[in-house]
Amino acid sequence: MKSDLFSSENMAQPATAPGMVLQNAKSVKYTVNGEMYARQGAMIAWRGNLQFERKGQGVGGMLKRAVTGEGLPLMAVRGQGEAWFAHEAQNCFIVDVEQGDALTVNGRNVLCFDPTLSYEIKTVKGAGMTGGGLFNSLFTGYGRLAVICEGNPLVIPVTHNQPVYVDTDAVVGWSAQLNTSLHRSQSFGSMIRGGSGEAVQLMLQGEGFVIVRPSELTPQKPGQH
Repeated sequence: MKSDLFSSENMAQPATAPGMVLQNAKSVKYTVNGEMYARQGAMIAWRGNLQFERKGQGVGGMLKRAVTGEGLPLMAVRGQGEAWFAHEAQNCFIVDVEQGDALTVNGRNVLCFDPTLSYEIKTVKGAGMTGGGLFNSLFTGYGRLAVICEGNPLVIPVTHNQPVYVDTDAVVGWSAQLNTSLHRSQSFGSMIRGGSGEAVQLMLQGEGFVIVRPSELTPQKPGQH
């Protein structure tokens, strides 16, 4: 049987080392030798001797999902084998987190990660209990993290003399050492009179970077969480 479908870039190759690699722009292959973590529902295929278990987030995680409707339900994958992960054909990127690094990522943009990374749900400082998506995942330690993004991301440097303002629905992640707060750019009256409606942005200050996706959050379909 012959087809462009069977071209080498589409064929899954035998694993050469444990851990994650990009299968292609839209999916990640993880060669499991022990344990790893991924968002529930993101696994699209697997082979080998693997077991799967829902991973709880504790009281904070449950509260987060109840308040914002967003959350990052995780599963642990254990054993020896290979698993492939993707989410709604979004673009995939692998981040190498080194000792001393700290990266904040919106839960909706996390695909899978190494067990050597520490993961903690944080409330964005200054955001209080308002605005979905302002509870984020803080990754520290060392290891690899697969991040997904709808479209090609924009990475904006943040410098001490110039803060960056980002739509809260478009932010993917940022250097955890940055200071964050909510910034109101327009009054409610201005919005009623035909203003842009971009009333609240996340303001980031300090030295680092922020990752933004080129689209705002679209309403979830019924049954999606």
